[in-house]
Amino acid sequence: MSVDRITLPESHPVLRVVPMPADLNQNGDVFGGWVMAQVDVAGAIPAMRRARGRVATVSVNSFQFKQRVSVGDIVSYYANIVRVGRTSITVNVEVYAERNYAAPIIVKVTEAELTYVAIDSLGNKRDVSAENA
Repeated sequence: MSVDRITLPESHPVLRVVPMPADLNQNGDVFGGWVMAQVDVAGAIPAMRRARGRVATVSVNSFQFKQRVSVGDIVSYYANIVRVGRTSITVNVEVYAERNYAAPIIVKVTEAELTYVAIDSLGNKRDVSAENA
């Protein structure tokens, strides 16, 4: 994989984590499933804020791994709402890794789009379209 040097987005990340050795696969890289779980958490944050309550993931519309993630990387998740339906909220999540402290670089490691549905305390869908953004 090629390493493109980029800068972090101007906005603040919704989530920032450092993977640990327990998060590694047999090849010594962070499990893709670990990254996917963190993306789901990151995407849910703006969705919950917009819905002003609980949300549930209903769809992973796209998910692309661009670079590996390693132990010690500072992994930042940036998420923004791209669509709001009657009960659903679609969020784009971009993931960047800051690595190599001796000669620091930033790489985009993952990009995904997920859709969440707003739910009430019983797990039933609820309307979010009339609420202010």
